[in-house]
Amino acid sequence: MKTMLGGQGLTVTSLMRQAAAYNADRIAVIHGSQRITFRQAWHRGVQMANWLLGLGLSPGDRVGVLEDNSIEAQDFFLGSAIAGIVRVPLYARNAIESHAHMLSHTGCRAVIVAATYRDEIRQVAPLVATLEHILIRDETYEASLSSCSAVDPMIAIAPEDWCIIRHTGGTTGKAKGVAYSHRSWLAAGRDWFYNFPPMQAGDVCLHVGPISHGSGYLYTPTWLAGGVNVLLDHFDPEETLQVLQDERVGYLFVVPAMLSALANHPKAAAGAFEHLKVMQVGGAPIADHTAHLARAVFGDVLYQGYGQTEAVPVCMMGPKEWFSEVEGSNPLRSAGRALPYARLEIRDPENTDVALALDEEGEIAILCDGQMLGFWENEASTRERMTSDGFVLTGDIGRLDRNGYLYVLDRKDDMIISGGFNIWPAELENVLLNHPEVLEVAVYAIPDARWGETPAATCVIEQGARVTAGDLIALCAKTLGSYKKPTQIYFQTEALPKSPVGKVQRKVLREPHWQGQDRRVSGN
Repeated sequence: MKTMLGGQGLTVTSLMRQAAAYNADRIAVIHGSQRITFRQAWHRGVQMANWLLGLGLSPGDRVGVLEDNSIEAQDFFLGSAIAGIVRVPLYARNAIESHAHMLSHTGCRAVIVAATYRDEIRQVAPLVATLEHILIRDETYEASLSSCSAVDPMIAIAPEDWCIIRHTGGTTGKAKGVAYSHRSWLAAGRDWFYNFPPMQAGDVCLHVGPISHGSGYLYTPTWLAGGVNVLLDHFDPEETLQVLQDERVGYLFVVPAMLSALANHPKAAAGAFEHLKVMQVGGAPIADHTAHLARAVFGDVLYQGYGQTEAVPVCMMGPKEWFSEVEGSNPLRSAGRALPYARLEIRDPENTDVALALDEEGEIAILCDGQMLGFWENEASTRERMTSDGFVLTGDIGRLDRNGYLYVLDRKDDMIISGGFNIWPAELENVLLNHPEVLEVAVYAIPDARWGETPAATCVIEQGARVTAGDLIALCAKTLGSYKKPTQIYFQTEALPKSPVGKVQRKVLREPHWQGQDRRVSGN
């Protein structure tokens, strides 16, 4: 019997097809009590691909997805790649308008949603002119999937074809699409694992975040290595610790808030996680005390890096380097050093085509294989974020020391990173200004023990106004989603501080909250 393994170049599809054949009888995916082999997972992925193609969709079409981690989530992860469909992940905590924007500007012809979100997506559908199909994973899903052909369609896919469009924030608050080709998605996965202990067939990677979000970077390389992807559909510290032990987990990605919750849990006994090799930490600033505590509990398994959705990863640092002493450097307070397949430069904020010398402060610029080629159908924003020689401008201010360590000092703009999510002050300010009793408003970041930082707002109101902080917080949650709501509202009757040209000075309002804080900003 002959088996076709690919022959279409190095694509996500051809390499995942090859790994499925070589590891057919190994466990590939675990979700709760469900365990499926590579053969079974690939079979389901092929059926999903044929389902999509049977709807009249074509390779290169975009399909949105709104879901939590599950066996069904991996169906589309594989099925989209097999069919040549471009995945467009939606984020569960987004507001209706955000879902509609992501689907509309990418021209999605279909969307797949977990039954949990069926009512939500039905509100979205009338707002998206290109949307033709809604696939709801309800009680009929398994029967519908089983009815689809299990013959691999063997769609011709090239390395430069689009694979996934992830979204990031923008200065206007509108999410921008960052498209990864098959080549760049593979490069990003390769670089994530560059400094890790090599993954072997049968090793286990735990996903405590959605594979459609940051954790997806680790899903593909784990599959390609013949490893096991364990999916959690929510984060609970006690449950996660138990899974770490029961499934003999070797690798996982966490944001600092999750790491802190795990390390501080009473059941996180030192020495109980002998199989753990890597805890990749990213997505938000991490406090020194959290890093030291996690190291004491879990051992020398902490890795951290720097990058953004637009270009990731760029820096990576393992435990021996992170907690080391280096003459002339402070690795603990740094974001690490550039990976071998990436370049870092500090550019003049006033002329971003000019690179600055070592130890000078300026805007961090990135060049790597896993970077964007531009924002999806947004040439204006692309020109703002790309230099003439192809570097991505991060919007972060930093410096490189003489040993190559990168220190992220502040943000060129005022974006807030809370628990790994980007929150744009202008987006919140526009909502708050819709309240009739709010005259002026400024939104900025304040420190938070759990999330690293959270939004706060200073609102100018008339004397005697009746609006409350609770009113405004509820308004933001309803309009933008709960994760974007401010945690603190401050009221005053005097005007906000402004520059000579009339620009509100957020820094003046922000800095008193950060006095005495060890602050390090990290990209996402």
